[in-house]
Amino acid sequence: MPRIALATYDPGTEPSKDRDLPVLVEALRAAGARAEARHWDDPEADWGGYDLVVIRSTWDYSWRAAEFGEWVDRVGKVTRIANPAGIVRWNTDKRYLGDLAAAGVPTVPTRYLAPGDPADLPTGHEYVIKPTSGAGARFAARYTPAEHGTAVRQLARMHAEGFTAMVQPYLRSIDVSGERALQFFGGRLLHASRKGAVLAPGTPYDADKVAHPELRRWQPTDAELAVAERALAAVPDAAGLLYARVDLVDGDDGQPRVMELELVEPNLFLFLHPDSLPRVTEAIIAAAERD
Repeated sequence: MPRIALATYDPGTEPSKDRDLPVLVEALRAAGARAEARHWDDPEADWGGYDLVVIRSTWDYSWRAAEFGEWVDRVGKVTRIANPAGIVRWNTDKRYLGDLAAAGVPTVPTRYLAPGDPADLPTGHEYVIKPTSGAGARFAARYTPAEHGTAVRQLARMHAEGFTAMVQPYLRSIDVSGERALQFFGGRLLHASRKGAVLAPGTPYDADKVAHPELRRWQPTDAELAVAERALAAVPDAAGLLYARVDLVDGDDGQPRVMELELVEPNLFLFLHPDSLPRVTEAIIAAAERD
């Protein structure tokens, strides 16, 4: 029977925010695997003793990006890791959006401001600032041109902490049609979800935010599925993907665009799609048993 580790974060004294994790562990065990959840930064973990390490909810990694990258590389040298280390490295820096755009994938227009760059911010439309390494809307906020001073202070804080900032137009369609998350597993569409807008006007960039408000099941359109598949085809070494989530929003032309491509530790939302659990379980075990 395959031995499988599901890598997660250490919540300390708080309950884990990963609602899917215990359900997935039990499903894998019921299917015959020796499965367990392990904290990714556990110094006692023998990662080489597993047939497969699946990155599931390492949701503190963006605070410790360098350490996490070293861990991914280290695990990838002693056993199979999903997703593969090279893909994870590429995806942990959201400058990958530039790679997708260069490959012809419709994306949200994005500029990057690294530490030392001037605060060149939009003056004619609402916009969003967020870090190239981040999760759960951390260090993300939306601004009007009249809030330039506040936005500059956010940039200064981010640059002082070594973050490169992304600047994107705020697409008003998000307030109407929300974001759609298309989940893929084992190379096929698994399910899709829709959530409401995360960034409310005036919410401070360093405030806690609800990452998935008004979450519900969604049936993707043909156009959404086509854009998602184009994005995945543009991923370096895409054949190595076990799982992926493509987050889409509508552009001003009403057509779907990629907002983010989640290839590291996307929430699977199995609590919303319990019928997907058998397929996820089957795909993980198949990956663990692959020669």
